[in-house]
Amino acid sequence: MSLPAAATDPRRVGGGDINEAWHVRLSGGEAFVKTRPDAGPGEYALEAAGLEWLAEPGALRTPGVIEVAEDYLALEWVEPGRLSAVGAEQLGRGLAAIHAAGSPCFGDPGFGARLGVEARIGSLRLPNEPSEDWASFYAQRRLLPLARIASERGALRSAGAAAVSRVCDRLADLAGPAEPPARLHGDLWSGNVHADAEGQPWLIDPSAYGGHREVDLAMLRLFGSPADRVFAAYEEVTPLAAGWQERVSLWQLLPLLVHAALFGGSYCAAAERVAESYA
Repeated sequence: MSLPAAATDPRRVGGGDINEAWHVRLSGGEAFVKTRPDAGPGEYALEAAGLEWLAEPGALRTPGVIEVAEDYLALEWVEPGRLSAVGAEQLGRGLAAIHAAGSPCFGDPGFGARLGVEARIGSLRLPNEPSEDWASFYAQRRLLPLARIASERGALRSAGAAAVSRVCDRLADLAGPAEPPARLHGDLWSGNVHADAEGQPWLIDPSAYGGHREVDLAMLRLFGSPADRVFAAYEEVTPLAAGWQERVSLWQLLPLLVHAALFGGSYCAAAERVAESYA
């Protein structure tokens, strides 16, 4: 493991599937440190920039960045708790405000290019160059690269890859009404909403970029969906466009392909099934 030089009393804590996670003490107080020996160059700097970008609108909290290195990221320690009913409403309203804060483009809002780092979801690297429209970005920077990676790893059959390709050909018609680029968390499953000891939500582990706001909400519904009040509170601030229900699985194809490539198993069949339903 790699930790800040001043770290004392390291204690292993629950983390993600990719990194090791530690609670440590620094001169300024407690900290959370994520680390792994094979982290990509600039990976943690990109995550730190994403956290700060999501915090800019002041709508939801993200852990403060304490120190960034090539092989670890030290963040403010947030004592864990359970999301309260009030916290669920805060999450919905806060997401709506963050999305509305927008992005200069579909894709990298600028910090990826500045750092010279591609987007990451888990350990997967993805192109993040800006596109003029959402359908092109979703096809060229997300679905097709993920289908290629999953196919190379034996997680996607040729029929499944062909179905993803056909979905991409139809995206201009499937994507719904045009919307400006939203400020996305980019990897917003329920495990990346951290509840503090008071039951309030914090956003962690982003893969932030400019995209379609329905993507964050669709992923939040996929793995351990939070209370319905989250989504109701969101729509009280900014209602979703007509037909959003028919697009939920279309946006969930992204995390399903990620999970197929990373973990295999039932995610492979689920990704193929969804692709076929839109192809």
